[in-house]
Amino acid sequence: MSDAAIVLLVMTAGTYVLKSAGPLVLGTRRLPASVQQLVDLLPAALLASLALVSTLGDGQRLVVDARVVGLAVAGLALWRRLPFVVVIVLASAATAIVRLVS
Repeated sequence: MSDAAIVLLVMTAGTYVLKSAGPLVLGTRRLPASVQQLVDLLPAALLASLALVSTLGDGQRLVVDARVVGLAVAGLALWRRLPFVVVIVLASAATAIVRLVS
């Protein structure tokens, strides 16, 4: 078994353990409202940070290139509440056009 397969299996098991820990620990109790609001915002914050890191990061450096334009177009499209497929197509097209021109 390769190292990547082992890492994948460990991460999968860890994810299931973490996801099942919440209901087992909390039972039927509800989180306080302030904690629940924070938990509700975490996925969006994590996805935004992942998008920024993968767009602007290149190893140890910050890079501003065509991907920034694609990310900006995607942000605008999401703000306008366009369907997700349209967001992806617009962002890809914007990135491709900038790469073609530059």
